[in-house]
Amino acid sequence: MSTAQETKPVNLLSRLIDTGAHQKLLAFASLVALLIGFSIASPNFMQTSNMIAILQATSVNGVLAVAVTLVIITGGIDLSVGTLMTFCAVIAGVVLTYAGLPLLLGVIAAIAAGALCGLCSGTFVAKMKIPPFIATLGMMLILKGLSLVISGTRPIYFNDTPGFDQISRGSLIGEIFPALPIPNGVLILFIVALSVAYILGRTVLGRYTFALGSNEEAVRLSGVNTDAWKMAIYSLAGGICGVAGILIASRLNSAQPALGLGYELEAIAAVVIGGTSLSGGRGTILGTLIGALIMAVLTNGLRVLSVAQEWQTVVTGAIIILAVYADMVRRKQAK
Repeated sequence: MSTAQETKPVNLLSRLIDTGAHQKLLAFASLVALLIGFSIASPNFMQTSNMIAILQATSVNGVLAVAVTLVIITGGIDLSVGTLMTFCAVIAGVVLTYAGLPLLLGVIAAIAAGALCGLCSGTFVAKMKIPPFIATLGMMLILKGLSLVISGTRPIYFNDTPGFDQISRGSLIGEIFPALPIPNGVLILFIVALSVAYILGRTVLGRYTFALGSNEEAVRLSGVNTDAWKMAIYSLAGGICGVAGILIASRLNSAQPALGLGYELEAIAAVVIGGTSLSGGRGTILGTLIGALIMAVLTNGLRVLSVAQEWQTVVTGAIIILAVYADMVRRKQAK
């Protein structure tokens, strides 16, 4: 009898470790601690305008982190998401500002460009067998150069595109509930997150995403075209980066061709903090959203406390190292 009672806590702990639930709980506790700590340190932190700024920042990084989650679950990595976001914003600028086409076409063009670039990255990885780190690093540099070439190294402004800035900065929820002026960008983030969570949990693509990260060779030997599925996953991630490109362009009301570098690191950090394993096969969108909120709160809190930008970068780097180390410890415990 006593042996069974002693076994139950051990089994519960094993389940928590296996599912990564403890990591999400730890991440959520860290988020709460950060909110309380910054609120005590500065009375300006909990102001409504500042909370909205945090949500705005989370919307862009969160969408990128959702895209990165898909790739990391397969056991890969994508270093191009930041510059892909910028490239998609530039494509939207070309379609809407230079060509003067309707708003909907600009949005579709940005998402399609992201999906196409993601498909290229997936082809490099799946068909050409280039390691994901190198393939996406090369894509990052290609997209950075193309953004500068297409835009002529100058920002593209959307002043003549009515309603474009409202995609991110407007508030449909605020129109219904004036006391909750939550930006549209946050609403779009949650729509993207819920859609991807459904894909991962309820579709064949989701099952193969986890299977590729767990044991790609076993999936291949079972007769599955792993290359095609991997290319589809990278393409989906690229399309989501296109959504992020629209959000950041709408937020700034311009496409900034030099923007993008560094966003991929914050996105990867958010994914790992949220419990997704860098070795693949495990991860959740909920954890990723918590990780993205942590990154946004931390960056905003340091800014409110007037911490120098260079020290903010140091803190971000330290968090990435700690997050990766925590993932390594988590994998050892799981074994």
